[in-house]
Amino acid sequence: NWQVLLVDLRNHGSSAGLPWPGPHTVDSAAADVMRLLSNLKLFPRVIIGHSFGGKVVLAMSRQFCKGKTKLPRPVQVWVLDALPGDIRSEPSPDHPKRLINTLKEVPMPLTNRRILLDILAEKGFSDAVAQWVCTNLRPSSHNRSLMQWTFDLNGIAEMYDSYEATDLWPIITDRPTGLDIDFVRAEKSTFRWAGSEQEVLEGHNCGVYTLLDAGHWVHHDNLDGLIDILRDTMVSHDAMISFARNSMSMDLDD
Repeated sequence: NWQVLLVDLRNHGSSAGLPWPGPHTVDSAAADVMRLLSNLKLFPRVIIGHSFGGKVVLAMSRQFCKGKTKLPRPVQVWVLDALPGDIRSEPSPDHPKRLINTLKEVPMPLTNRRILLDILAEKGFSDAVAQWVCTNLRPSSHNRSLMQWTFDLNGIAEMYDSYEATDLWPIITDRPTGLDIDFVRAEKSTFRWAGSEQEVLEGHNCGVYTLLDAGHWVHHDNLDGLIDILRDTMVSHDAMISFARNSMSMDLDD
């Protein structure tokens, strides 16, 4: 049985209304989650991050592992359709930076979601992305008949700039014993994986798994395939935990 903690990062969802101090970066978002885990007294066995969250879990690993050569317990990190360093995307009408800049121009609040759908369609965004963006609208706290964002758009823009710029290769090339990092690469992702990047990852014992029939929104496009990839590692991770516990018991007996 697994206990799962789902986190809204700063400027997202239920966390958007909180007074977050700047700067709004990958590292600050990682530090937020680390503080949350500390307050809850949780030591995670598996950490999963998608897209921006993929870099967040790598940054968490770097922060936690600083100065350590071995972890007290094994930790499995999954990075879903993101890379440790430079983020290069194929030209696409749905490019995140283009989307953020477009949303900044949308007059808020809105009277209904259809207005936003029409604006995004006129700007050439796909229907799937437009529908997803609309899930980030909620009734205004001042007037329930009006819609406003569930996220802080200016904070999101700052976070995306950090996402593009943050280099987390050092945690890949120099990490402590007990930290396993694997990647899921979406077959139809707009991210360009250079052959050398995958070779470097695999050369440092990171698994790179291709999720077939999936674009960037891996959980939407092929959820069953994604679960199959994650499940195998989680089963193996349970075996690792059991081995670690048995080893500790043997050491104590000696």
